[in-house]
Amino acid sequence: MINLLIADDEPLVLAGIKSMLNWEDYGIQILGTASNGQTAYEMIKEHSPEIVITDIKMPVMSGLQLAQKCMEEKRELPVFIILTSYEEFDFVKEAISYQVVDYLVKLELTPESLGKAIRQALEKVEKAQQAMHLSQTSVNSIYLLREQFFTRLLFNLFESESQFQTQAGNLKLCLSYAAYAVAYVEVNGKATEGLPIERQLSLYSSSLQIARELISRYTPCHVLSLDMKHFSVVFFLEQDQEDANKGTIQNALQQTASMLFNYYGVTIRASIGGMVRQSLKAASSFQDAKQVFSCATAKSPILFAEDIPLKEPLKNVFNMSVFKEDIRKAYAEFDEKALHDVFTSIMELFEDKQSHYVQALDAAGNILYMSLSLLNNGEQIVSEIFQGHGDGYRSLYKLTSVKQILEWLQVFRDGLCRSFAAHNKDYKNHIVGNVKKYINEHIEEKITLNQAAEAFSISPNYLSVLFSKYGGCGFTDYVNQRKVEMAKGMLKGGNLKVYEVSNVLGFESPFYFSRVFKKVTGVSPRDFMNQSQQG
Repeated sequence: MINLLIADDEPLVLAGIKSMLNWEDYGIQILGTASNGQTAYEMIKEHSPEIVITDIKMPVMSGLQLAQKCMEEKRELPVFIILTSYEEFDFVKEAISYQVVDYLVKLELTPESLGKAIRQALEKVEKAQQAMHLSQTSVNSIYLLREQFFTRLLFNLFESESQFQTQAGNLKLCLSYAAYAVAYVEVNGKATEGLPIERQLSLYSSSLQIARELISRYTPCHVLSLDMKHFSVVFFLEQDQEDANKGTIQNALQQTASMLFNYYGVTIRASIGGMVRQSLKAASSFQDAKQVFSCATAKSPILFAEDIPLKEPLKNVFNMSVFKEDIRKAYAEFDEKALHDVFTSIMELFEDKQSHYVQALDAAGNILYMSLSLLNNGEQIVSEIFQGHGDGYRSLYKLTSVKQILEWLQVFRDGLCRSFAAHNKDYKNHIVGNVKKYINEHIEEKITLNQAAEAFSISPNYLSVLFSKYGGCGFTDYVNQRKVEMAKGMLKGGNLKVYEVSNVLGFESPFYFSRVFKKVTGVSPRDFMNQSQQG
C-alpha cells in the first residue's frame, strides 16, 4: 500500500479530502493528518509517506517550505500535491520545482480533479521507486564486485597483473600506496554461544560494521568478510616505515577490540602478515597472517608475523595456489565438473593424513571463504547446503578430525554442484547481463573480447560462447550495434562530422566506422545524415 499524509490547518478540508475518494481503490492508505508544516515534516521523517497533500499556506511551516525542505534533503519521496486558492497562484511556479506533481484550487476541488492528481502522483512514485531500486542495485553490485576483487587478491586468483589492473580500474580502486599489510581476524565470545543462526549473523554483521568504521579512522583499509567468524583487513599504508605502520595497525585493532567488547561482549584475535610494497602481493601477507594465527592468545590477542620467533616454519596453511586455475574456472564459469574435480582433488590429499588436521581445516576454510564471496547470494547458497547442521556452515570450526572435515567438504561439494546445476542458466545469463552493462558503460572506448573477459575473470573463449548462446548475438556484433545506436543519435544532431563520431566512439578509423555502420543499418553514415536532415 502507498502511504498518504494530508496536511492542512482547516479541519473541514482535512475531513473533506479523507472522504472524497475510496482510497483503497488507488492502493492508498491515509497514515495520518497534520495541521501545520512542522508536524507534517516530523511525520514524513518518521513514517516516510510516498504522497503528501498539503495546503500551500500553513502555520509554523508552509506547504511550500515543507516541499522545499524535503527536496533539499535529497529525498526522492514523497511527491507533493499542493492545495491553493486563487490569490496564491504566484507561488505555483516556485512549487513546480519542489517535486510537486499538481496543484488544486480548494474551491474547485472535486473527486475527479483529486483522482486525476492522485493518478499522476502514483505514476511519479512508481518512477521514483524504480530509480531508487536501480540506484541501490548499482550500489549493491559495486559492493559485491569489490568484495570479489579483494577475495581474488587475497587468494591469489588473478591470472595476470593486467587483469588485476583492469579490474581495479573498473572499480575505481586507488592502489598506489607506499605499502600494504593484511590482518586475519577471528571474532569470539560467549555472547554468540547458543544463539540462533540469524542472531549470530546479526551480531557478526554489527561487529563487522564497527570494525569497518573504526579501523578506517586510523588508516585507509578494506575490511573483507570471510565468514560469520572471520574477517580480514587489507591495510593501505601511506608510508614505508615498518615501526610507524605497526603502531598504526596495533592501535586501530586494539581500539576496535575494546569497542567490540564494550558493545557486544565479543573478543577478537588477530594476526598481521608482513608488509609488502606491491598491492598484488597482498596474498603473501595474508598467508603470513594465517600461518602465525594459532600463536595469538587471550594474553596476546594481536600479533605480527615478524615478531614470532620460529625455529622452524609452521605448517598451518594449505597452499591453494596449486589449484588456482581450477578454482578460477569453477567459480568464474559456474562449472560444476571443475568444481567437483577441484574439491575431490583437495580431499584426496588428506584421505590418509589424519595428522594434517590444521592444513585440512585451513583448506576447508579457504574454500568456504571463496564460496561466500565469489558466488552471488553466496551466504544464502552455503547456508541452505548446511541448514540441517547445527551452527550451519560454522559447524566446520567444531570438527576435531581430518575425517570429519572431509565429510563436511563432501557435503559442501555435492551441495554446490547441485546449486550450480540448478542455476547454471541463470548464472550464465547474469554474466552476459553484466558484460552488456560493462559494454554500455565503456561504449566510447575501444572494447575487445579479451578486455571484457579480463574484467570479469573469465576466459575470452568462454565469454564468446556464452554471449553467442545467451546474448542474442555475438560479442562483436553487440558492441557494434550499441556503438551504431550511439552514432545515429550523434549524426542526427548534425553538429559532428563522421570522423569526429568515429573518434568519440573508439573506432580505429573513420573507414572502419563507416563499414560497421553500413553493415548494421544498410546505409553509410553520410547517407544516414542526409536522410535525417531531409526527414
